[in-house]
Amino acid sequence: MKKIRKAVFPVAGLGSRFLPATKAQPKEMLPIVDKPLIQYAVEEAVAAGITEMIFITGRNKRAIEDHFDTAYELETELEAAGKRQLLEMVQNVIPKHINCIYIRQSAPLGLGHAVLCARPVVGDEPFAVLLADDFMDVEEGVRPVLAQMTDVFQYENCSLLAVQDVPRAETKQYGIVSARNYQPDLELVSAIVEKPAPEEAPSTLAVVGRYVLTSHIFNHLEKIGTGAGGEIQLTDGIAALMREERVLAYRYSGQRYDCGSKLGYLKAMTAMGLKHPETGAAFRAYLDQMQSNLEVAKLEAK
Repeated sequence: MKKIRKAVFPVAGLGSRFLPATKAQPKEMLPIVDKPLIQYAVEEAVAAGITEMIFITGRNKRAIEDHFDTAYELETELEAAGKRQLLEMVQNVIPKHINCIYIRQSAPLGLGHAVLCARPVVGDEPFAVLLADDFMDVEEGVRPVLAQMTDVFQYENCSLLAVQDVPRAETKQYGIVSARNYQPDLELVSAIVEKPAPEEAPSTLAVVGRYVLTSHIFNHLEKIGTGAGGEIQLTDGIAALMREERVLAYRYSGQRYDCGSKLGYLKAMTAMGLKHPETGAAFRAYLDQMQSNLEVAKLEAK
């Protein structure tokens, strides 16, 4: 059975919901405490045994390449200043055995098109897709979400979609699946629809930004044409793939933060700020004090 060695990171989007912050920097480089979103996603892929990182980029995304490249001037200055700990941190942004490959998406034709751009590098192997603005956090001792999925792939040998239940009012923001029970935390997908209206959604089980796909998806992405929003939708490619092979929905263990929205980003920042060894205790004390102040203000307002 083929092991998942390659991961695709579609990073060509404009990040318009975070303007003006994303006017001159990629949204994937927005930090969660002291690391950018894209680094968390790459670290998740590394933990799953991925060795080939394929970034589908666009204009103004050079900062992503620079982040995973060697910064000679910075390293020289840190070494001269005797800042060994910071130097090691910079040198180990990505492990030495990992290969980074950058492919330019020529036009903003959708997530399906971005994935299709990776075909020359992926070839006929199964592969993962990670959307960096879907930030995945797990409790200590729990395997990262993509590692959970690659573990499942090893014995199911079919495409997997990470899913979670969402409020029915929010179905229009997601790809929604119809599925039936198969095994614990796994469901057999029978249908998938891109961003249905709440009254038309077949369920409230939403696909989120982690996928493990067989290479057969490429044939379907080439043929389906444009769908919702005039784009080549990955959801439509998966729907076509289901006609020839199984696709499973996986209910992962972990907490997802939608860092494509300002509120989700703030929630992720808060959660990781509380976990960070340098900020956790002081940040928690600050939040407790804020809560206390709010309660006092409510009492005074009565």
